[in-house]
Amino acid sequence: MAFKPNYNFQKAERARAKAQKKQEKLKRKTDARGDEPNGDGAAADTSPAGTATDADTTPAAGTDTDTQTPPDDA
Repeated sequence: MAFKPNYNFQKAERARAKAQKKQEKLKRKTDARGDEPNGDGAAADTSPAGTATDADTTPAAGTDTDTQTPPDDA
């Protein structure tokens, strides 16, 4: 009898292997840097107090930072 492929299972196995590989890579990376994870999966904040972070420098939601330029008349 011929082999009947199970495409959904094969796809799920590839996705699982990819996620596991990604986690292992992240773990090796954090171990190499010496960061300690803080429990929620993210690395602990080791920046000195008083330095600007991305959250401090990004504009508030709904603010327009792009200035409109007038169209070029040819």
